[in-house]
Amino acid sequence: MNGKILWADDEIELLKPHVLFLTQKGYEINTVTNGYEVIDKVKENPYDIIFLDENMPGLGGLETLQQIKQISPHTPVVMITKSEEEHIMEDAIGSKIADYLIKPVNPNQILLSCKKLLEGKSLVSSKTNKDYLQEFRNISMAIYEDMSFQSWIDVYKKLIYWDLELEKTQDKGLLEVFQNQKNEANQYFCKYYTKNYVKWVNATKQNRPMMSPDVMESHVFPHLKNGEQVFFILIDCMRFDQWKVFEPVIKEYYNVESEDAYFSILPTATQYARNAIFSGLFPLEIAKKYPKLWLDDDEEGGKNLNEEMFLTELIVKNKLNVKFSYNKVISNEEGKELDEKFHVLKDIPFNAIVFNFIDLFAHAKTEMNLVKELTPNESALRSVTKAWLEHSWFLSILKKIKDLNAKVIITSDHGMVSVKRPLKIIGDRATTTNLRYKQGKNLNYDKNRIIFAITKPEDAKLPKTNVTSTYAFAMEDGYFCYPNNYNYYVNLYKDTFQHGGVSLEEVIVPLITLSPK
Repeated sequence: MNGKILWADDEIELLKPHVLFLTQKGYEINTVTNGYEVIDKVKENPYDIIFLDENMPGLGGLETLQQIKQISPHTPVVMITKSEEEHIMEDAIGSKIADYLIKPVNPNQILLSCKKLLEGKSLVSSKTNKDYLQEFRNISMAIYEDMSFQSWIDVYKKLIYWDLELEKTQDKGLLEVFQNQKNEANQYFCKYYTKNYVKWVNATKQNRPMMSPDVMESHVFPHLKNGEQVFFILIDCMRFDQWKVFEPVIKEYYNVESEDAYFSILPTATQYARNAIFSGLFPLEIAKKYPKLWLDDDEEGGKNLNEEMFLTELIVKNKLNVKFSYNKVISNEEGKELDEKFHVLKDIPFNAIVFNFIDLFAHAKTEMNLVKELTPNESALRSVTKAWLEHSWFLSILKKIKDLNAKVIITSDHGMVSVKRPLKIIGDRATTTNLRYKQGKNLNYDKNRIIFAITKPEDAKLPKTNVTSTYAFAMEDGYFCYPNNYNYYVNLYKDTFQHGGVSLEEVIVPLITLSPK
């Protein structure tokens, strides 16, 4: 049996051909002629679908619908009516009907409604799986080619699309196939990125992908020069897939003018990447220009306390005579304060806002078992961050910006990756503690593993703490552990989200331009 259906219509005798047609298709049909019988039947039996005539004598369709929802709120109800009056449609939709059909209906219309409601998920799942298997070959062929940076962005977007689509099907076999393909893509991307990195950071902007120091001058300042008001919103540690689950919520209020991406610099860590965005400089250039403000990894103190000053200098350098504000939101209380003082921001031509929730949440997963249980995988991480968005001060502020007709640019400083494979490394006491990159002297590691080393930091425009400093970056899903108490740290950090290294998830950062609806 395909499903059990209750069909209520005061002219049910005229619909016998339809009932017979559905019976032949494998559905069990119970028929009644008025709303009171519907209520009695629903109390006695569970139904997969209820077809409900809107215009029945006695208890009408809409009144019957309200009582059905109280008795069996999750049973899909299809309203069938002769009337095309708009207020009836609105009342029915407001009562959460599953479908709405106008008489006269034909058997195929009814069958389509049944299939959509009873078999929709399995049909969508089957079609999704079929479509991905067709796309699998195209993605694999692209990965093996000598791709440009834009081609890699396009491939990564395709992988995210299929990640989100296949997640809905819960086909474990196909999800495993997809994960293997994504791992392979990460492997080839890391080779591509590390092969070109030093060349890129020493090239002109025209001869490299957009990178962290280019974001303001290439993507933000042109709007200011056109006289537009701009809100630049940086969500720390936001991945491209997280943007894609944010997008439907934000599109209720905004049009997406462009969905671009840029490549984060190394290390893909806040101190380096975010300072590069606000200064328009690579880390070594920042350290040389502002020696009193730059703190090396082994020095005490906050490493991201001067972003507002860096942005001031960059605005002056670009000869932009605009008033601007800079705000950083780390706690719920700070979000509330910013929301309450929005009336001040609305008259400022350029507002830069940093939201730190995702980064703080990722670090909490490392430190707290409860957070680990909440986000055992990437799908759960997306769900949690979407829930944050829907109830955040960030969304509240976005709604207020909508009324200003301002440009909104949403981005991040880097992403994060779920780490799986431990990598042994040995360094002295001054070696940095980050799990995805290490800076220190006399670093000892397996050079055949998934590690990218920069032995001359100045070539990559990276500062160094001593003459023999080396940077080592974990690639793909690797993470560094010291040999001392090795097994403890391997188990502690496995499946946590980390950043600082090289992967599609950390490097390719969303750069979204919105305009109010």
